[in-house]
This record gives sequence, C-alpha cells and structure tokens, in this order.
Amino acid sequence: MIDNYLPLAYLNAFEYCTRRFYWEYVLGEMANNEHIIIGRHLHRNINQEGIIKEEDTIIHRQQWVWSDRLQIKGIIDAVEEKESSLVPVEYKKGRMSQHLNDHFQLCAAALCLEEKTGKIITYGEIFYHANRRRQRVDFSDRLRCSTEQAIHHTHELVNQKMPSPINNSKKCRDCSLKTMCLPKEVKQLRNSLISD
Repeated sequence: MIDNYLPLAYLNAFEYCTRRFYWEYVLGEMANNEHIIIGRHLHRNINQEGIIKEEDTIIHRQQWVWSDRLQIKGIIDAVEEKESSLVPVEYKKGRMSQHLNDHFQLCAAALCLEEKTGKIITYGEIFYHANRRRQRVDFSDRLRCSTEQAIHHTHELVNQKMPSPINNSKKCRDCSLKTMCLPKEVKQLRNSLISD
C-alpha cells in the first residue's frame, strides 16, 4: 500500500510548478540540466545512511519516513536529535530565500516524523549550499495547513488532465523539463486558437 504514497520530493515539484509535477510524477518524464546535476553532486556525501554523534546531538542521516494519514513517504536528508527534540534538516543547492516548495517538503517530512514518533516538531532547517548557511523554518499552523492542502491537491491532480503552463518565466527558464513542456509554445498556440 505504501508504494502508492506520494514521495516528498514530488511535493516540492508540485509547489514549484503543477505542470512539472504532472510531467514527472504522473507521466514519469525526467530530464537533467545543470541545476539537477549540481544538486546531485552536492548531495553525494549527504546521501549516506547512518547515525553519527556531534557533541550532544545525534544525527540520523537519510531517515526514511511516511504518513499513513496523508499518504506520503520519503527520505529526510538528516534528523537531528538533541535533548529528546527532533529537527529535520534538508540540504539544497540554491540560495536562502522564501522557497515555499522547500518549506512544504520539509514540513511534510516533519508531519511524517510526528506521526511516527508522537512528538511535536516545532521547526526544521534547510542548508542552502550557495549561502553555506542554514535557514530555520518554523512549522506554524499556517505552514502546516498549506502543506496539507498541497498534499491533498497533489492526490487530486493525479486523476486530472495536465495543467497549463505557469506564468513564471524564471521558473520555466531554470526547469529541466522546459524542452519537453514547451511552455512558451503551448501558450502561443492557445492564444492563437483563442484569437481565431
């Protein structure tokens, strides 16, 4: 049954672009670009399972989690345990900013951990490689609600037709699926059909 659960990484893709999510998750299409390749390269040392101790913190690397309630699953880059509190940590290639897609992925991981452990997790952290710093993400009621709504929408979108291209040229420019998705061309075609 857990095989049908939504992987956490696709929740990130959904918030970045619903059409990208559809290409990747529903249609199974993947493509590489420099962002994907650099991200994989930076993760090479993080993607090693194990438990290490640094001073008074136990770090569980590559922690597998899931939620039966939300029907999601995935691997958290690290879970730091200190004085019985848990802090999920994700590592990202880019720069520190308000990336809701990263926040949703981290919050969803925390919801899985809460269901599994029975502990309340108040915040997590994202390490952005470009800044070489961590950003704290508080799991507010608003973020929790938005994350659960996004999860619900992903489950619904699986049974719908492909969404239209988004109106965000920067996201489209940086997307590895741009040559498959053809957002500019699809928009031009739709506009020409409307005007005829």
